[in-house]
Amino acid sequence: MTREHFEEIAQRAFDSLPAGFRNKVENVQIVVEDTPRSEASNSVRAAKSSLLGLYQGVPLPHRGTSYGMYPVSPDKITLYQKNIERVCRDDEEVEHRIVEVLFHELGHYFGMSEREIRAAMKDFK
Repeated sequence: MTREHFEEIAQRAFDSLPAGFRNKVENVQIVVEDTPRSEASNSVRAAKSSLLGLYQGVPLPHRGTSYGMYPVSPDKITLYQKNIERVCRDDEEVEHRIVEVLFHELGHYFGMSEREIRAAMKDFK
């Protein structure tokens, strides 16, 4: 799958979020990389080849009243294209996995734990 097509799917996934959630996402950059750098996989203690996405930043509930009063780098959600493609059989499954990974990482942005994200994702499927 081309990078452009992969990014289009990620954008559609983000656009499909209910407006109430989508409008609360601020100062977040969503990027696509082939595979994680070593420091990314080390930060979450995951094998470089098994990491599908990563949220880096200050979760929404942990932002104090001074957040944004000074220059703040955007939070970052990275989707790892080659790793996602590696665990999928076809383009349809790739599309589903992109949505799943993006929503998972947005869960971290909203301050959800792994357990809360998994429970929410069950309702999503």
